[in-house]
Amino acid sequence: MNTSGANVVGILGGTFDPVHRGHVALAEAALAGLPLSEVLWLPSGSPGHRAPPVASARDRLAMLRLATEGNARYRIDAGELESSEPTYTVHTLTRLRAQLGNAQPLVLLLGSDSFLSLPGWLRWRELFDLAHIAVASRPGAIPGDGGPSPELSAEIARRSARGEQLAASAAGRVARFDMPPVDISASAVRSGLAAGRDLGDLLPAAVLAYIRTQQLYLKETPKN
Repeated sequence: MNTSGANVVGILGGTFDPVHRGHVALAEAALAGLPLSEVLWLPSGSPGHRAPPVASARDRLAMLRLATEGNARYRIDAGELESSEPTYTVHTLTRLRAQLGNAQPLVLLLGSDSFLSLPGWLRWRELFDLAHIAVASRPGAIPGDGGPSPELSAEIARRSARGEQLAASAAGRVARFDMPPVDISASAVRSGLAAGRDLGDLLPAAVLAYIRTQQLYLKETPKN
């Protein structure tokens, strides 16, 4: 939904290990419910808050390209994939802000669980200076519904906005967008693949074909 004519960039980061239908559903819901011109997919190299990815950077990028090809409103920024340094969201947004300029509206797209964990992120309050945050939630819910910490509740109270308002400034607001429940995690996908289960309903067909061809995720791996 972009009726404003503004160039508003949604940012969807993750290890995408592998990219699955839940990731795609979140991106599609954001495009439908927010004034975004595009979704910028940002595969991370070595995330600072979780175990290293199982698949190689090359394979994760290949799968992400397969999952997003054919959609003109999807773009991939692979700038951090080969980094050996831990990747934190505040560093990613600082880099993007420097590249795109101070006037560019940026919207960090998060699931509700990730949003609730925000106070545990590195320099988390600085994120609001660098981007808006849009939270995927069930229809009828509000950002943070289900138990935000007092400090996060305070940020929600002073930053809450409607989705269409995100085009009016570069950063600093919190909005929500509706997303039907999708119960998929990358760790569960990897476990299912290791067990030989048919996961055609969880993975884009081209991604599943790539995984089978490259023989990825054949062993049980830790959750991350």
